[in-house]
This record gives sequence, structure tokens and C-alpha cells, in this order.
Amino acid sequence: MVVVESAGITDVGRKRKGNEDALLLDDDLRLYVVADGMGGHQAGEVASILVVETIRDYMKGLKQDSDAEDLADYDEVLSKEARRLLSGIHMANRSVHQTSHSKEIYRGMGSTVSAVYFSDETLMAANVGDSPIYLVHDGSIELLSVPHTVMAEQAALDPEGAKRVGGEFRHMLTRAIGIQETVKADICEIECFRGDILVICSDGLSDKVSPEEILDVVNKERPDKACRLLVDLANERGGDDNVTVIVLKVKKVKHEKSGIIRLISRIGEGLSNFPLKKIL
Repeated sequence: MVVVESAGITDVGRKRKGNEDALLLDDDLRLYVVADGMGGHQAGEVASILVVETIRDYMKGLKQDSDAEDLADYDEVLSKEARRLLSGIHMANRSVHQTSHSKEIYRGMGSTVSAVYFSDETLMAANVGDSPIYLVHDGSIELLSVPHTVMAEQAALDPEGAKRVGGEFRHMLTRAIGIQETVKADICEIECFRGDILVICSDGLSDKVSPEEILDVVNKERPDKACRLLVDLANERGGDDNVTVIVLKVKKVKHEKSGIIRLISRIGEGLSNFPLKKIL
């Protein structure tokens, strides 16, 4: 059994009129999600809210009906819980995609999604897009999510060539929720330990605050105060985008198994065929 202390904040920032970020903290489900919408004219706000609400409702339904079937046939190496989280993301993609075709003002809307879900012994981190998920463990910080941007994927293929890619490609997404009928999420599942800290945020925070600074804040402060300090820091440095952050601290873990589980799915598939630039 995993016990988590959680906190989260979403803030409009200093430059935007509306907030296209959305977040979910559900301690009963042990499910935590950040979604960063795109599309403009409030479509991004609609997309991000659809993402968090759809994943929440789907996972809640599975909790109530433990015999429910997953939406898709995923790799057998993944645990049942990991497959179900991916199915929730699949459902969210379907919901946003269908809604984007329901009205002209929603055309082209989409969202990132980054989710952390705890089973009794492990944590799962899944994402589509560029909203990062960090793990703080034994005094160091590690990126668990996989950034789906032209810049990041070019760097994975050709680090030297990526240095010549213009800065405008830094946030040009290669995957997003709702743009196509289906989407592939990256996921990892690892054993978690007492004292581990997870940070999920939108790029409104990660663009302004370095991983090392995040590490320093979350190591010193409780999750609620850490969230406030991180958002304030991003706003002090310009607040150019909406700022959203969730901080999770693992307070208790009861392991029935030993060893570390690392399951990585759908990583390194190269650039997808629909580069997207976030509309701010």
C-alpha cells in the first residue's frame, strides 16, 4: 500500500488572459494528471479539462468494476494497472478528437497529458506531449516522461544536428492528445520508496525553473508550500505561460516484492507525422 501526500496549483501566469492548463489530484484513486491545452479561443481549455475528466472517470469506473476490460491490447510486459492507465489516455484522446470535430471553434484543439498513477507497489508515469514528470530519489532528480517535441526527438537521433535546430522547434509537438484518432503514450513503471517525490508540471513552469531548482524546493518544503513557491518563481521570471504543478511525496510503502521494476513502452519511435506548434 502506498500513502501519498499531494498538492497542486494551476495559475494563469502574468501574460495570458485565460488558463488552458488543467490538473487532477485524486488521492482515493491515487491518480494525478496535468494537461496543457492548445487551440486558442478557449478550445485549449476545453481540451485539457476533457483530458483530466475523461481519465478520472475511466479510472474510477475501473475501480468500481474490477473485471472491466481494457480499451486496447497493450504489451503483455506491462502490468494490468499500466495498461489501464494507457487505456484512460486512449479514451481521453478519443473524447478530445471527437469534440474537436463537433464545432468549428474546436477545430484543431489538443492537449498534452502527463499522469502518475500508484498501484500497491509501484508508480506509473505516462505522457503524451511535453509536460514533464520528474522523480526525486536519493537526492537526485530524474525525468521520467519522454518529451514529444521536434527538438527532443531530433536530439535523440542526432545530438549534434539538434544544436542547429531553431528554438521555435522547442515546443513544436510531435504527439498530442486529440489531434488524430489514436495516439501512442510513453509509460514507465517503477518501484517507489518512502521519501520519493514526484513533480508533474506544465512547460509554463519547466521553462522558467530548472530541474535543480525544483529539486531544491521540493526537498526543503512540504508539497503545498513547494507548489506555491515554484509557481511564484515562474511568475517572477515572467510568467509567460499558464503555470501548473503537482507535487507528490511518498509517505509510506509496503513492498511485497523486492527489486526495481522498469517497464518502458513506446519510446524512441522517431518523429511522428504531425508536428504541432502550441498556440498560445
